[in-house]
Amino acid sequence: MPLETPPVLIARLQDMIHDCLKDYVRADEPLAILDFPDIRNCGDSAIWLGEMAYLKDRYGKRPAYVSRMRDFSAEDLERAVPTGPIFIHGGGNFGDLWITHQDFRERVLEQFPNRRIIQFPQSIHYKSQERRERSARIIGRHKNFVLLVRDEESKAFAEKHFDCEVRLCPDMAFCIGALEPEASEFPVLAMLRADLEKAGDADRSAYPDIPMEDWITESARQVRVAKAIGAASALLALKPAEVRLRKLDAAAHNRFRRGIRQISRGRAIVTDRLHVHICSLLIGRPHAVLDNSYGKIRRFMAAFSGGSDLSYKATSLDDGIGWARQAAAVVA
Repeated sequence: MPLETPPVLIARLQDMIHDCLKDYVRADEPLAILDFPDIRNCGDSAIWLGEMAYLKDRYGKRPAYVSRMRDFSAEDLERAVPTGPIFIHGGGNFGDLWITHQDFRERVLEQFPNRRIIQFPQSIHYKSQERRERSARIIGRHKNFVLLVRDEESKAFAEKHFDCEVRLCPDMAFCIGALEPEASEFPVLAMLRADLEKAGDADRSAYPDIPMEDWITESARQVRVAKAIGAASALLALKPAEVRLRKLDAAAHNRFRRGIRQISRGRAIVTDRLHVHICSLLIGRPHAVLDNSYGKIRRFMAAFSGGSDLSYKATSLDDGIGWARQAAAVVA
């Protein structure tokens, strides 16, 4: 099978996303999106902006209610969206690795037993059988839950353990579309996790000439300013829901732009973050990909993005940096 250029890959995956979601969205019906990612990780903001871009580009609409976990109100949701689907933000937190998100997801299922709830694309990972069985019980009682997943292993797992509709769907960040990168500053940039999903502890000191970074550092002041400007832009509308949406959207845009500026600095990139891989495709930069701790990136690439002519599946940090050095020399 020939390798795909990024524009061809992005367009194909956007069409796949629409094929998955078109049954659950209507232009004349309100919807809600819960669990806005008000966190430093730029990848979560990329997913959010893709979710918003999908609704705007395909339906010309915005959610009537959005919330973070900490400010969610079932009563406010019912008032703003008395009918229509409830979406839960996508990502890689379905399971017991990032337990607060799973707790919230299951609470929503229990609070709205008669509403259709759609989980935007997720990767699934459980370590505990007890927790998996608890999730299965809650999902089984709901009867109107749609679970979109980002890889075949998650799909097989969900179909085996959960009594709900399960569909394979690409990550929503692809709905952002192709982007222009900013100017590069050096040949190779390594963007490596330092959290629960890091794959291992490779010796980074062997590469003093290569910046080793992650993209979870942000200016809290800049995010606060972005939120304030976003909220102020909606004050004339006098609609609290629109004020909140613009405030959160502004934060997501601020974080996403920071991430794009950061990865653009390398002519080639080495990473174990799924959304550095996806965003590198969006900006057209060659990149070597290492897996995370439980195979999330390998599984995603096998399902959707492994055929790009810009991606290389590295077997180790040494292998990835070697490939990235060669790729940077070609595009210099």
